[in-house]
Amino acid sequence: MEIILKEDIIGLGYKNDIVNVKNGYGRNYLIPTGKAVIASESAKKILAENLKQQAAKIAAKKAEAEKKAAALENVEVVISAKVSATGQLYGSVNAAIVAEELKKKGQDIDRKIITMRDIKKVGTFEATVHFFKGVEVKLPVTVVAENQPAPAVEEAPVEAPAQEAEEAPAAE
Repeated sequence: MEIILKEDIIGLGYKNDIVNVKNGYGRNYLIPTGKAVIASESAKKILAENLKQQAAKIAAKKAEAEKKAAALENVEVVISAKVSATGQLYGSVNAAIVAEELKKKGQDIDRKIITMRDIKKVGTFEATVHFFKGVEVKLPVTVVAENQPAPAVEEAPVEAPAQEAEEAPAAE
């Protein structure tokens, strides 16, 4: 079934995209909730006319999305979580937690535009932030253990080379 999306649906497409979906998904969910309409010939003509009229607005939204993406370019999210002795997290780190951490850093990002797998271990992972059609940012997410002390760095004793030169007998 061919439909026209009326809003962004992560994993399916963006607003005003024409996509193919299974009949049941389209008829029972997307169309009744107002997220899509059937892509008939007349609906496609209306869509084309609307896109022509809204080209300037769409370009402005894309420019704004690119500006937000540039602000997130070198940002790394570090999340401390409680960890068991085996390195497994108690619970998991998900998109909502990443969005909270970004908000603390001054970046107000909706959790719905962040896609990632739930993190259940300590390490570095990747989240993708979808701002607009074709504007995405890969965001590194580092999970650290909060209940384990950081390993102490041991300093090796430094021997002075001058002492060795004084102890060596002078050869004449």
